[in-house]
Amino acid sequence: MAKHRIVVARRVPPAVAERARREFDAVLAEADLDTEGAIAAVAAHGAAGLFSGPRVRLTAAHMPSLPDHLKVIANPSAGVDHMDVAAAKARGIVVTNAPDVLTDCTADLAFLLLLNACRRGHEYEAIMRAGWRKGFGMADLLGVRPSGKTLGIVGMGRIGQAMARRARGFGMRVLYHNRRRLAPELEQGAEYVESFRDLLPRSEILSLHLPGGEAGTLMDAEAFALLPKGAVFVNTARGSLVDEDALIAALTSGHLFAAGLDVFRKEPDFDLRFAELPNVFLTPHVASATTETRDAMGFKALDNIAAVLAGKPPLDPV
Repeated sequence: MAKHRIVVARRVPPAVAERARREFDAVLAEADLDTEGAIAAVAAHGAAGLFSGPRVRLTAAHMPSLPDHLKVIANPSAGVDHMDVAAAKARGIVVTNAPDVLTDCTADLAFLLLLNACRRGHEYEAIMRAGWRKGFGMADLLGVRPSGKTLGIVGMGRIGQAMARRARGFGMRVLYHNRRRLAPELEQGAEYVESFRDLLPRSEILSLHLPGGEAGTLMDAEAFALLPKGAVFVNTARGSLVDEDALIAALTSGHLFAAGLDVFRKEPDFDLRFAELPNVFLTPHVASATTETRDAMGFKALDNIAAVLAGKPPLDPV
């Protein structure tokens, strides 16, 4: 029996590549393909499945260019704001994502950002890399103790709930804003705040865990001003949620104590002003970057492709 033809439009870990070759007639990209490159590869290979990536930004205008033999586009991450899902579905193409496998790693990195922002991780590490050699007294290099603080979470889906579980281990009080209130068993003691604007003044630390796209620019100058002076801001969600000029102004004015950022409005060419600020801890959009999670992401995408091409319902339809 002939194997289904697929295109893997981005570089993937070795275990994912090996499985793709074993189970499919697969073309694997040596470098992450852009939209035009992915469309051309699908057409040339006669592929029925596309293992997509963030550089494959499919808009409604691209849909007529997709060949009729393409049946499924599988995204190995939770977010799909890089493509027009409705237009793809109208074209008869199934779109899937991987909503579960990134949860713990993303929450782990969000908490890493939180701790390093509160405890001046960038500054401490820079001192050691420079050789130290100067002692510090009781009044020097003081951070903020995260234990016991009030954490505001915006977006209480899987990742937001995982972040709340980690915060409880540090004795933090958890408030959250969400489109709808969770069932009590999912809240696990977290307090629902119906208004986003009402959440902000109560959040000593604020962490974003909602999709980009429709949410627009959530954190503007007014939103940052509503946070209490000395607050800490964490973002592992989407850079599009933040007015970066307003964030930089809040950090340089001293209104915010610090920030921990994994995502930016423009990637990888992020605003270099962030790199000049000592009170910002930065990571290059790597929340899911562990061997275990990246393998699971790839396997999930292949599982969805296999299901659809076998005539079964997708496991994770968008």
